Amino acid sequence: MRNRAKCKLCGDIIESFHRFDYVSCTCGEIGISGGSYAYETSARDYSNFLRVADNDKEIQVKFLDEGEKEWVSEEKEDTVPVKSEQSKTERLDYLIKHMEGLPGDAMTIPLTHYDLLFLLRLMRDES
Repeated sequence: MRNRAKCKLCGDIIESFHRFDYVSCTCGEIGISGGSYAYETSARDYSNFLRVADNDKEIQVKFLDEGEKEWVSEEKEDTVPVKSEQSKTERLDYLIKHMEGLPGDAMTIPLTHYDLLFLLRLMRDES
């Protein structure tokens, strides 16, 4: 998913292309950064902030916690089936399919120990 947003005040559609790319709209009401690595946002008033999906659909953000300013879209993403409904091979195939679809810059980001731990647990667990 691309990191794009639209300002309701000035109508600008802005996009952040890489991890340290901070972009703001012409009027300065909203800003985004992080490229496809981290979807960081800022706004004077988040009611003027719209997320722009890859299909150009504008999505009004909703906050999970007003203090944290974390957003969720109204669209539902692909959901991973419950572990008990999948074999280990099906779970690995699902992860491989989605990782192959990542943008190039995401493929060059180093893995963390959390990533390794997740993989080891996945390989160990049986359905």
